[in-house]
Amino acid sequence: MRIRPITLVAATAIAIATAGGMATAATSTSTPTPTAHGEASAAPTAEPTAAPSAAPTAAPTASAPDAGSAGASAVPSSGPSVTRSTATPAAFTVAGTSTTPIDAGAVAGILASCLGSDASQYHAVIAVRTPVASADTDGVVIAVNSANQYVQCESKGSKGTSRSVPATFINDRLWGTGHLIEFFDSFSTPAATAGQRLSLGAGHYTPDVAKVTVSYGDDPTQYPTVMAGGAFVHTAAITTSTDPKAFPPAPYIHAYNADGKEIYNQKTQPNVKNTRP
Repeated sequence: MRIRPITLVAATAIAIATAGGMATAATSTSTPTPTAHGEASAAPTAEPTAAPSAAPTAAPTASAPDAGSAGASAVPSSGPSVTRSTATPAAFTVAGTSTTPIDAGAVAGILASCLGSDASQYHAVIAVRTPVASADTDGVVIAVNSANQYVQCESKGSKGTSRSVPATFINDRLWGTGHLIEFFDSFSTPAATAGQRLSLGAGHYTPDVAKVTVSYGDDPTQYPTVMAGGAFVHTAAITTSTDPKAFPPAPYIHAYNADGKEIYNQKTQPNVKNTRP
């Protein structure tokens, strides 16, 4: 089971188009070179926007099972000392964030295999293929039922699975002091393309949020997310160093209101869930 930890930019707007209530794709974005730290869419997606960097206070939202975590091995208080082995952030670049739509027939199959008999209770609001595929993931479908309960189903072809049991995420699990946003499962896993990793995550937000963006690691560049139906998806192809001790960059979510003011920053706000009153 993954940690369920969730981004927006004032200067640019995210172009999100929907078809039948479902966002199916975001068009290709330009790819800046970050520093070495750490929808049927007809409209172009907004360019990534640089935001002032902030020292992260929250733990990384999630990582792949094989991804190392920062820290050192324990040293016993007595007896021979143990050599410390510390994981370090990988030098990385965001190789791509573009998505493509998943056709309606495949969406139905993904929800059926992910949710079983409950699938008929949900309708998809976002269904996109990721910019790079891993061994078991090449897309994601976010769906919601009449009670405003969301599900996140990762896909491989026309099959879907959930990394959480049960797959449903309910609206009272909102983060930040303003109870604005919730993260679903977020993970990073080796991609089929050599030297790359697939980063994928999703969430939902309240009407106070007009735009969500994502940044990676210590690089302040913010990238658009796919948004529709009160949910969002962030996904990227990340090129990292080959150091086996290096862990991939964590995604950080940012949220903005209609006036372009940042109202949530995962790096600076407490990484603690708050229940909406």
